[in-house]
Amino acid sequence: MSEARASRYALLFIFITMFVDTVGLGIVIPVMPRIIVAVRGGTISEAAPYGGWLFDAYAGMQFLFAPLIGNLSDRFGRRPVLIISLVALGIDYMITGFAPTIAWLFIARLLSGAAGGAYSTVNAYIADVSPPEKRAANFGLTGAAFGLGFIAGPAIGGILGQHDPRLPFFFSAGLSFANALFGYVVLKESLAKENRRKFEPVRANPLGSLMALSRFPAIFGLLGVFVLTRFAHDANPSVWTYYTMLKFHWTSSDVGLSLMAVGLSTSIVYGFLTRLIVPVIGEGRAVISGMLCGAAGFAGYAFATQGWMMFGWMAVWSFMGLAMPALNAVMSRQVGPDEQGELQGALASLGSLTSIAAMPSMSYLFAWFTGGIVGLGAPVYFPGAAFLAAGVCLLAAAVLYTRTRVAPALSPAE
Repeated sequence: MSEARASRYALLFIFITMFVDTVGLGIVIPVMPRIIVAVRGGTISEAAPYGGWLFDAYAGMQFLFAPLIGNLSDRFGRRPVLIISLVALGIDYMITGFAPTIAWLFIARLLSGAAGGAYSTVNAYIADVSPPEKRAANFGLTGAAFGLGFIAGPAIGGILGQHDPRLPFFFSAGLSFANALFGYVVLKESLAKENRRKFEPVRANPLGSLMALSRFPAIFGLLGVFVLTRFAHDANPSVWTYYTMLKFHWTSSDVGLSLMAVGLSTSIVYGFLTRLIVPVIGEGRAVISGMLCGAAGFAGYAFATQGWMMFGWMAVWSFMGLAMPALNAVMSRQVGPDEQGELQGALASLGSLTSIAAMPSMSYLFAWFTGGIVGLGAPVYFPGAAFLAAGVCLLAAAVLYTRTRVAPALSPAE
């Protein structure tokens, strides 16, 4: 197989891997309440807290395991880690499909969160095979796959779940096992043996991985930018449904269609526009431009007076998708080839921890400013408070980025 063809197959495998992972997450949305009711009884309302705890179980395990998996990929290579994680995801989906009790659902979510730590290895693989000037564009592939998976996952879950709420999980298991086989056949190792390093347990945990990266001067400033950006991003999954239903009286169908539009628009920016725009304006300007567009979009959401305005501001907000691939490319340039897995593991862990904090924080803001917290009234009624807070976070991230000294990138013309 030629090198060019091998590279194309590798990027296709990476795209499919991210797509399959996101489909698996999205499938949970429409069917998990029914499965919780089926295994423990009660009503949908009583099932809701369990759904939140299952999400926290997933995010908590990803927080703990992402640095471990990233460090293992720096020691043993990306290929075995990716293939094993896909097999583990397939097993997780099978456990969920057969789960007889709520305890088994938690076991499945814990396994899924641990295997989901392989997101870090996906990005490390991209850093390995991409020349510096193409990293932002190739990191955009993961965002495009996430957007498309976010469209397909709930749709597959809804359609298959009409027949049996457990059926979508068997479908996802088949996808995971098939992708693992595809990777076993076509995926070449991206990390040369001379670039591998000894596995050090002290660096294979969230705190240890961050401390190990502290010797790179720019990393902590960039991690702050990453946290602020991720915190802002999580305003959408936290309050979008509640905000649009309360303010514009949208139905579940309206919300579903709007989320499909979000997934499609972000996929276009991540998968196509990143490749066109970043080489022209450079990574630094792409980070700043993406954050400013995101801040403007969130402010537009916050002050929208008609439902159709959300779609107009969505077109502006979606250009936030320029920021994260470019930021990831900038960060990957700060560390050596034997530490890409560690960096991406630290980012995945930090991202999970940020989501654990952001989701309830943004929900709390929405509840407080809409009178949803008994005995604690906000100074004004303002349903868009969480979106406005997200915009402020992005402005702060943009300012912090301009004050962080990073290794120079290639000029846009190179």
